[in-house]
Amino acid sequence: MKSFQTNRQPLLKDWVYRAALFVATVSIIVYFLPQEGKFNYQFDINKPWKYGLLQAAFDFPIYKSDEQVRHEQDSILRTYAPYFTLQENVEDEMVQKFQEDYRQQLNKLIPSPAYQHHIERLLHVVYQKGLISPTDYNRLLQDSIQQLRIVEHNTSNLQDMSEVMTFKRAYEQLINADTLHYSKRLLQLCNLDNYLKPNLAFDSKKSESAREDLLENISWASGFVMNGQKIIDRGEMVDGQTYNILRSLQKESNKRGETITEKRLTLAGQSLFVLLLIGIFFIYLNLFRSDYYLMRGSVTLLLSLMLLFSVLSSLIVEHALVSIYIVPFAMLPLIIRIFLDSRTAFMAHVVTVLLCSIALRSPYEFILLQLVAGMAAIYSLRELSQRSQLLRSAFLITLAYSLLYLAIDLIHVSEVSQLTTYMYVNFFINGILLLFAYPLLFILEKMFGFTSNVTLVELSNINTKLMRQMSEEAPGTFQHSLQLANLTAAAANSIGANSQLVRTGAMYHDIGKMMNPAFFTENQTGFNPHDQISYQQSAQVVISHVSDGLRLAEKHNLPQVIKDFIRTHHGRGLTKYFYISYCNEHPGEEVDTSVFRYPGPDPFTKEQAILMMADAVEAASRSLHEYTEESISNLVEKIIDSQVNEGYFKECPITFRDIATVKGVFKEKLKTMYHTRISYPELKK
Repeated sequence: MKSFQTNRQPLLKDWVYRAALFVATVSIIVYFLPQEGKFNYQFDINKPWKYGLLQAAFDFPIYKSDEQVRHEQDSILRTYAPYFTLQENVEDEMVQKFQEDYRQQLNKLIPSPAYQHHIERLLHVVYQKGLISPTDYNRLLQDSIQQLRIVEHNTSNLQDMSEVMTFKRAYEQLINADTLHYSKRLLQLCNLDNYLKPNLAFDSKKSESAREDLLENISWASGFVMNGQKIIDRGEMVDGQTYNILRSLQKESNKRGETITEKRLTLAGQSLFVLLLIGIFFIYLNLFRSDYYLMRGSVTLLLSLMLLFSVLSSLIVEHALVSIYIVPFAMLPLIIRIFLDSRTAFMAHVVTVLLCSIALRSPYEFILLQLVAGMAAIYSLRELSQRSQLLRSAFLITLAYSLLYLAIDLIHVSEVSQLTTYMYVNFFINGILLLFAYPLLFILEKMFGFTSNVTLVELSNINTKLMRQMSEEAPGTFQHSLQLANLTAAAANSIGANSQLVRTGAMYHDIGKMMNPAFFTENQTGFNPHDQISYQQSAQVVISHVSDGLRLAEKHNLPQVIKDFIRTHHGRGLTKYFYISYCNEHPGEEVDTSVFRYPGPDPFTKEQAILMMADAVEAASRSLHEYTEESISNLVEKIIDSQVNEGYFKECPITFRDIATVKGVFKEKLKTMYHTRISYPELKK
């Protein structure tokens, strides 16, 4: 019973994880979907209406255009006069200041009392007209204000801007008022600008109220549309009047709110819609791709991408940020195709497009375009190994968008001049954004533990640091790995496995031998250190190249799939040479096989099985005395049949037919590798 519970625990945790992921995905998508009825039609003036018959669902006014409203506002605001309060205490304050300065120092410059009375009289005139601050004056000029309302003793008087005193105008009047009787030079010496202070204070509250009263006289509508009235039908041109009606309907639709009952029904419908689609996708994974369904990383990646594009499309439609066709939806099947497979990529793309379409008013054109673009993406990029492949895919996807939209557009127009051109700009931007899938792959690899073909190609470069180190420290192992890479890639291609994956795995599977290269025959040059130690010690040294390889892989941040090749290329097998030698020397003794057994596990993918077979065959082929077709064939059959009989391939999805095909490839490749070369004759003198 205890064992049963232990086995059930991981399954229960995985089920809870998938259930939580399912609920979270559905909840987030529904949360971001537009909850109110939005006017999501796309239209433009002098272009044909691409949708069906449109009738008014409610009464609404026909709003004037923004330009017309601005023109009327500018006209009526020419009579607008802001309010300023005349502050009487400012004049008294400044006059007293002048009188005090005159008694203390100015009487020495202008001894005649007539100058004092002249200046006081002029200050009175300036402050009676009103002295305005430079900031307020510049703002009034900028707003083209012609008149002011000056409030004094609870009464307001209308005054032209030309009569209001500015600092410059007031100073000039003080200096130049009567130059015949008063010396301008003496007046300048008095620094009369010290006695100028604004006494007109802007009254924002009264001014804003007056402005609003004027604007209320403007009519914002130029007509009215009744409920049920026809607005436009498919194929009709959107002229100026119809354009204003559609803009008015759009504005009114966005302003109108739904009742609580309508909102609840909308929410229920959206929840059911999303629940069904995500549920169908989960059923597909469970029935047809159970390996992805059972892997947390795969399920999380798929739902994260679907969630990302669904939320992004909802936000764009809700806030009208950009055209929905700028969003690179084809990036989703591209990424899933690179990491997983074509069928899952198409299924995820279909579900995502349907999820996004619920936010659109007329989704049919959107669904058609996105499905064709998704198929173009899946077809154009089967395995990404070069950046140029992504550029080609982006071009083909953009071309698919453009050609299909052109076909739809030609169906709905009567003249070539009516074709929509701005959509092709959206498709071009979409193609540019698709190129960002390349850096996004690296991020997704780190987040979800996947390894793309691009990474595998980069790792298989023999100029990487680890490969160069192995070629210098363990040259025999390095050559063995290169031979194995070619052998396994050919076998993988013959049975439809991932050739790039197994090629890269073959190059790194023996990196642990760098720690003790002399203990492995391919690196020995005559001296064999195993002669100095026991069979058990020799077995442990050989077995340790697996754990040493894993430590090196961890140190150099190699992907998990490469580490799996290091762990499984010997499976749970024995170091047979040392095990058999020990048994022969100790007959009748019960031998502890754990000392001679690799830690495993056994291979659990086709690619790992191919590497295990190739590693054993290639190593054993070096010990053949003669390389004939019969000896090579017998060797391949013997070694691989032995591995099958010992049960090394019970946990991996490889068939007997696949194994037979791999045997045939190995035989042909080994015959090519070890074929007899002709001897060249020497030139006789």
